Amino acid sequence: MKDQGIFRCHAAALALLLVLAGCASITPAPLDERSAAAKPAAAIASKDMYLVKKGDTLYSIALDHGLDYKDLVAWNAIENPNRILIGQSLRVRAPASAVAGDAVVVRPIGTGAAVEQRPLPGGAAAAGAPGGDPVLKREPKAGKEAYSEQALARAQAQPKTAEPVVAAVSKAEAKPEPKPEAPGEAKSGDMAAAGSEEIPWIWPASGKLIGTFSEGGNKGIDINGKAGDAVLAAGGGKVVYSGTGLRGYGKLVIVKHNNTYLTAYAHNQSVLVKEGQSVSKGQKIAEMGNTDADQVKLHFEIRRQGKPVDPLKHLPQR
Repeated sequence: MKDQGIFRCHAAALALLLVLAGCASITPAPLDERSAAAKPAAAIASKDMYLVKKGDTLYSIALDHGLDYKDLVAWNAIENPNRILIGQSLRVRAPASAVAGDAVVVRPIGTGAAVEQRPLPGGAAAAGAPGGDPVLKREPKAGKEAYSEQALARAQAQPKTAEPVVAAVSKAEAKPEPKPEAPGEAKSGDMAAAGSEEIPWIWPASGKLIGTFSEGGNKGIDINGKAGDAVLAAGGGKVVYSGTGLRGYGKLVIVKHNNTYLTAYAHNQSVLVKEGQSVSKGQKIAEMGNTDADQVKLHFEIRRQGKPVDPLKHLPQR
C-alpha cells in the first residue's frame, strides 16, 4: 500500500510537469500586432471614402468634392441616386480600374510595313516570292529569249512606257505614310490650352451685388435682378447637374469647367440646359428666380476642387 501511494504521488507530479511544459510552449496570438498593422491601411482607405452624415444628399456630396454625381453613382454602384443611408461609406475618388481605363495607350508605328503592289498596265502580273509576298515581275513570262534580229525588232516595237511606270509606282508606294496621331493625342497648342486650369471668368448676371462670400457662411455671392433675367455661364464647360436635389438652392445648375473648377447657379425660375450638355462662356443657361429663396436673386458659387472660394477674387472688376 505504501509503495502504491508513492507511485501515485510520482505520477501526479509527472502529469503536472507535462501540463506546465505544454502551457509554456503555447504562443499567444499577436492581436495587438495585427490591429496595429490594420490601422495604416484603414487610414489610407479613408482618403478615398466619405461617410454619409445626416442631411447629406448624393448631389451635395458631389458638389463638396468637385465631382459629377454620376461618377459617384458609377463608383459606388448606386441604384437610386435619391436614396443614400446615414453611415454609408461612399468612394469619392476614382478607383484604380477607372483611372487605368481612361489612360491613352500609344503604340509605335511598325517600320516594316509592306509596300502595296499594283499590277502593271498591259496585264503584267505579280509572281509569288518565297514566303508568299507578291513582287513585281520584271521578266517575260516565258523566260529569256535568245538574241536575234527579229527579237530585237519586236522589242523595239513595244511601248517604252512600261519601265517608267514601274519606277513611278515604286516611288509613290515607297513614300512613307504620315504618322497618325494616337487616340486622344493633342497638338502642342491644344495641350497648352487643355493643361491650363485657370478660367477667364465673366459675371453670370448683370444685377447689383447684394451678398458677398464669407468663410463658414455664404459660400458664394448673391446678385439681384428681376424674374426672368438672364443667367449666363461664367465659363465654358459641361452641365453636370440640373435639378432641385440640393436643399436651399432651389432650381440649380452646376457646370464643370475642368478637373479643378465647378460653378453653381441657384434659385432659378427656369433652367434652359440639360445634364451632359456642353455650354460656352456667356451662354444663357437659366432665368433668374426665387425658388427656395426669400427674393429674386442669383446665388453664384465657384468651387475649386469642391471647396467654395470667393468669386470676387476670380471675376473681373466691373
